[in-house]
Amino acid sequence: MTQSAPQPYEYRRRELVEPDWTRLPGWRDVTREQWESAQWQRVNCVKNIKQLRAVLGDLVDERYYADLSADQEQFATMSMLLPPQMLNTMVPFPTDTAPGSWTEAFYADPIRRYMIPVASDRRTDWPSHPHSTRDSLHEHDMWVAEGLTHRYPTKVLAELLSTCPQYCGHCTRMDLVGNSTPQIDKLKLTLKPVDRYEAHIAYLRAHPGVRDVVVSGGDVANVPWRNLESYLMRLLDIDTIRDIRLATKALAALPQHWLAPDVVEGMERVAKTASRRGVNLAIHTHVNHAQSVTPLVAQAAKTALDVGVRDVRNQGVLMRGVNATTPELLDLCFALQGEAGILPYYFYMCDMIPNAEHWRVAVWQAQALQHDMMGYLPGYATPRIVCDVPFVGKRWVHMVTEYDRENGISYWTKNYRTSIEDSSTEELRSKRYAYYDPIDTLPESGQKWWRKQLTAAA
Repeated sequence: MTQSAPQPYEYRRRELVEPDWTRLPGWRDVTREQWESAQWQRVNCVKNIKQLRAVLGDLVDERYYADLSADQEQFATMSMLLPPQMLNTMVPFPTDTAPGSWTEAFYADPIRRYMIPVASDRRTDWPSHPHSTRDSLHEHDMWVAEGLTHRYPTKVLAELLSTCPQYCGHCTRMDLVGNSTPQIDKLKLTLKPVDRYEAHIAYLRAHPGVRDVVVSGGDVANVPWRNLESYLMRLLDIDTIRDIRLATKALAALPQHWLAPDVVEGMERVAKTASRRGVNLAIHTHVNHAQSVTPLVAQAAKTALDVGVRDVRNQGVLMRGVNATTPELLDLCFALQGEAGILPYYFYMCDMIPNAEHWRVAVWQAQALQHDMMGYLPGYATPRIVCDVPFVGKRWVHMVTEYDRENGISYWTKNYRTSIEDSSTEELRSKRYAYYDPIDTLPESGQKWWRKQLTAAA
């Protein structure tokens, strides 16, 4: 076939490369043995500006650090926590190492944009949507036991703990996960882990209609392996459970954890038990940009598959300034599927939490991205872009029932009850649930309408 013009997106295979961590002043003497140690990675996580400065040295100038300090004091909903592995994927291949030379590249870096946000990233006109909430998906409202959310008829979310090896600025569970910030006094899990897990198991044994458990947090990589394995084996003892999904961003942010011998051996025991009992065991990770996909990440995914995990899938988040263009999404999907053996599964629209408007995209923009991704990837590896509608759940972006583009309000329906609803079948079919586009993406008439709403409510 002769082509007279280039395709809108030109595929080029890009082999994975681990960025050289010794390019960073603070890690010039770090050995490969240290780098590939999960313990070294955890001990050397960057938790504050002083530690970030110690790693980057004078590659980034004072303007950035002041910007970061202002954000932490005024806007941040998540505290800083970065494993070296993740920081190392920012500005991975610099062309200049002179003092201050990284500043602009660091500001522009897509992983920096969501992992270490600064005040100048945020919008000043609409930093938060008027309908944003701390628990935007109302997961806490749907707890049937501490940390166990029952939103869908056949599925539950099990939050085993409230910490992660890394904290993402856009975290949808910012109400619970991580340390408190000057803006957000976090909720706390109050039960001892053993009692929390026991309550989960008791509920699942008493509700045979639940067949699918997403084991999350926080991040399951922060659960001591012995405790996590015990929990998973107890789930596997319940014959009505047919799907178990482990949610861990650490597969990409801290692959060293999933390559540790005790974890690999334990995963093999769990995977063999799941296979013997006919249960689908999968790992769901969270990668938002192709820069995050390195040889160590691919090795961690391959190792999980080798020991019997059925699938390793990716659930990214769609964010402006990070991945909200067709080339960025396709580059990521090809890196995941073609180089790392990770299935591109979902891209979620960023949720309506406080101070997140600079990340969020409008429904129509998500629809355009879904359209423009089609035809390049294998069908089974073409991700769905979904809107997680409050009180509803995940909906493909083209499933919108009604859409007021001028005012940025979309309406959605569902065909099931959550654990906090008692609607009739007729009410279920007729009720509409609203979702809101970022106001800065609206025409001036729509922005004016929202300003009037705020004035009237004041």
